[in-house]
Amino acid sequence: MVFQAEVNQLLQLMIHSLYSNQEIFLRELISNSSDACDKLRFESIENASLLESDPELRVVVSVDEEAGTVTVSDNGIGMNRDEVIANIGTIAKSGTKQFLESLSGDQKADAKLIGQFGVGFYSAFVVADSVVLVTRKAGENGDTGVRWESDASGGYTLSAVDKPVRGTEITLKLKEESKEFLNDYRLRGVIKKYSDHITFPIMMLGEVPPAPEPEEGEEAVVEEPQVAQLEQVNDASALWTRPKSTIKDEEYQNFYKQVCNDYEDALIWSHNKVEGNQEYTSLLYVPKKAPFDLYDGNHQRNGIKLFVQRVFIMDEAEKLMPRYLRFVRGLVDSNDLPLNVSREILQDNKTIDAIRNASIKRVLGMLEKLADKQPEDYAGFWTEFGACLKEAPGEDFANKEQVAKLYRFDTTNNDKVGELTSLDDYIARMKVGQDKLYYITADSYQAAKNSPHLEIFRDKGIEVLLMHDRVDEWMMSYLNEYDSKSFVSIAKGDLDLGSIEGVEQESDEVKAEKEKKAVDIAPTIERIKAVLGDTTSDVRASTRLTSSPACIVMGQHDMALHMQQLLKQAGHDLPSSKPVLEVNPTHPILDLMDNEQDDERFKDWSHLLLDQALLADGGQLEDSAGFVKRMNDMFLALKA
Repeated sequence: MVFQAEVNQLLQLMIHSLYSNQEIFLRELISNSSDACDKLRFESIENASLLESDPELRVVVSVDEEAGTVTVSDNGIGMNRDEVIANIGTIAKSGTKQFLESLSGDQKADAKLIGQFGVGFYSAFVVADSVVLVTRKAGENGDTGVRWESDASGGYTLSAVDKPVRGTEITLKLKEESKEFLNDYRLRGVIKKYSDHITFPIMMLGEVPPAPEPEEGEEAVVEEPQVAQLEQVNDASALWTRPKSTIKDEEYQNFYKQVCNDYEDALIWSHNKVEGNQEYTSLLYVPKKAPFDLYDGNHQRNGIKLFVQRVFIMDEAEKLMPRYLRFVRGLVDSNDLPLNVSREILQDNKTIDAIRNASIKRVLGMLEKLADKQPEDYAGFWTEFGACLKEAPGEDFANKEQVAKLYRFDTTNNDKVGELTSLDDYIARMKVGQDKLYYITADSYQAAKNSPHLEIFRDKGIEVLLMHDRVDEWMMSYLNEYDSKSFVSIAKGDLDLGSIEGVEQESDEVKAEKEKKAVDIAPTIERIKAVLGDTTSDVRASTRLTSSPACIVMGQHDMALHMQQLLKQAGHDLPSSKPVLEVNPTHPILDLMDNEQDDERFKDWSHLLLDQALLADGGQLEDSAGFVKRMNDMFLALKA
């Protein structure tokens, strides 16, 4: 059989890259073996016959120096022929293409990505010229074994074999430059480093003790040659069951890398044992980097593993953590759930609800502490996972205020993207008498920063939050207030800044001049309204513009234009909403239009005003060719 084209590319990258950490292959294979044992232990709860005559689950690592091979075997669940093709014949089925697209071309950097994409078994080819896998599924006959073999040159062979013992055996024919792994002590060191907390014993052959020397005068006794016995290499204790005071930070980090398949250390973690109405232990980690598929709606994964009385029950237990915290990794071990718990039972289980609520509070508390004590580390976290947290207001009403405390935004308080502020800091800088949190949403930082809606706010020194993530417009439809202060979009509805003290107030002369100008320009505004007709809901004089000729204002509950455009591109049908066109009575363009007697030219001017306002607000023109033609006609008129 032939590998998929993408798989072949990935294999070649792994084999020929300058892999910086070859020893990872053993961690990956042992982790797979542990998973196989976990699955068998779980399935044997309902069907004890699957254990056959060998109930002691284990992983065995052996070396053959003469043959140049390392073998990793287990007596776990095993695989049948179809499962071998599905699981071993394909690499990272949902993520291979995204992985290849993320490659930078830097071999050292790219090689470090491999473990983050779940390729597991295929890391064997980093150290091996060829790999042979022999497996037989638990509960099936001994003659149903399957042999899989490949040298990663483009395909693999499958054949049927007899395998009296259930489970999987993987034999690696090591490359010349990887012969260091034929050393027994080298392998033991790797196992202790990465797999010490695997809950199943990892066995290797021990040393053969030397024959005792005969004492002086005694004849040497010929004894049966002693045979090396299997001995356990790993500690095989569940880290989370140990008291926190006995666990070093290095052990927490090693456990995280082992369980979560990450090459980097975790950012922060929380280890808690709860006793009382519910008894459970949780060990929750926040990673430093986002996985490649964090925002992939089709393949989003939850990183929480569920154990019941130290028995692994379920991977990616989505009921233990809400979607907006899907980046959290770790495990929960409960003493109150039945061993045969299923995803369906989890749906309405009060114990799960209690664990979930407590875990959410714990994670949010961790993040609050990080933001307070280590702001630089929190800034890195926000860059990676901030967009996830912004999904919270629509999903978790009970914790909306606590999550909002963690939000960070660009603002008009500085002119550099990335210099973020919290909502608490924004409130601390608010003007006297200001009782609203002003914000604007856009599809980019530059679009938000340069929006004409900001002109009056800059003029009066009122700070505005600049929101430019795609999720922001959706988030603000659920986040109505914070700290008893309501949010107000400066691009929607009417604008009233009169109650804010501490801003420079206009003199009576300036107010009178503006009022006179608005009265003088009213006929022109009526002409514009007549020309634009049904394309706008209204045309009116603006109180928010100081230098731009016009801007678009949406209704208080309407969606921003850039968000409407995104949804339309995704195929959604949206109810039509007509914007308000606000014009600046003091702008010279309005004076020109006031004096324009040619109706056709006035019509062009009116449409140009609307089109440029739409573009500035992130909208898309329905008649872009007409816009270009009107612009060209205007240039030619200026030349004349």
